[in-house]
Amino acid sequence: MDKLYIIIPAYNEADTIAQVVQEWHTVVSRLNPQSRLVIIDDGSKDNTVQILNNLQKNYPQLIILTKPNSGHGATLLYGYNYALAHNADFIFQTDSDGQTIADEFWPFWTQRQSFSAIIGQRKQRQDGWSRILVTKVLKFILLIIFRVNIPDANTPFRLISGITLAKYLGRIPEDFNLTNIILTVYLVKNKEKVKFLPITFKPRQGGINSINLRKIIKIGGKALKDFWQIKKQI
Repeated sequence: MDKLYIIIPAYNEADTIAQVVQEWHTVVSRLNPQSRLVIIDDGSKDNTVQILNNLQKNYPQLIILTKPNSGHGATLLYGYNYALAHNADFIFQTDSDGQTIADEFWPFWTQRQSFSAIIGQRKQRQDGWSRILVTKVLKFILLIIFRVNIPDANTPFRLISGITLAKYLGRIPEDFNLTNIILTVYLVKNKEKVKFLPITFKPRQGGINSINLRKIIKIGGKALKDFWQIKKQI
């Protein structure tokens, strides 16, 4: 019986977190009692944690973790390491803004034994032209630096085996803000069996996106330096 840990980082998601927990807890409860939905609060300043604590009594497979704010990438690393420490057979990651659809998880799960990782490819994107442009630029940068052609490297909708994740997680810098991107690069560059499946990507369902264009440019500049450093290790 495969044990699944769903990892979801959250930062100031009071508007969406209850719905997200309801939808994704349904997934783990359908699988088996050993699977868990893990929400990691990244130092939210709103009442996200209070809402989560109120929800916990109704969702027995929900785990709530809290930590000081350190950004999305570091929070993903925290969640991934937690899942591995608890011997998860498979780890699935999505975000807490309600842009993904829980029912689209099941085609990923049914193919889990055939691939090292299955990653969503955002075919139906409704999150704005600037995000679509960033994804296209990122694809070009990864092709230039790492010589890998990845259709959607940063999708927050991915299933990976615990064995595969353990092979690469320690290679990612602790403060790296683009954890999923570099994890995808490692998987593709090392010729792991990776499949990309199309998914729907809705507009943000509430709250305010903490990543604006100015932050994207700042993160991108640092990422370029980090990419060149990581390239030396691959």
